[in-house]
Amino acid sequence: MRTFEEIGELMSGTDHAKTHTLAAKLDHLFQAVHPRNRNEFSYEEVAEAIRDRGGPTISATYIWQLRKGIRDNPTKKHLEALAVFFGVSPAYFFDDEAAARIDAQLELLTALRDASVRQLALRAHGLSPASLATLTEMIERVRQLEGLPENDFRDRSRAGHDRDEE
Repeated sequence: MRTFEEIGELMSGTDHAKTHTLAAKLDHLFQAVHPRNRNEFSYEEVAEAIRDRGGPTISATYIWQLRKGIRDNPTKKHLEALAVFFGVSPAYFFDDEAAARIDAQLELLTALRDASVRQLALRAHGLSPASLATLTEMIERVRQLEGLPENDFRDRSRAGHDRDEE
């Protein structure tokens, strides 16, 4: 999992994304985009949903081959249909910087699926900048006590707050 700073850089487009393969991008979409309280979509579910929406003919096996990197040259129509299914821009498959920004947004959404994280964020809404800074310091200390990796979110959040005041 990325640090908050890395996610912030990706969302702002300041990080130059590494080139990822089509298979890696599609795999990430399967892992990140799925209904709440259940695992990934099956290849059959994806293929059927694309067909039901009037998309191009695509088989579950072909989607599996794309995800595993066995096939790597789909048509533009197939990529557009996959993008629509997963709710991302087709640019996700063609533009690594766009993919990095979308990946960061997906990571944030994945974190917000956790009811405890969502509740914490909602309860913090409306607090003063000083109170938010105190909460951030407390969270960093608890992360340290639990042996979780450090992140530089405090600096990133101050920079974001400063931008909001401009």
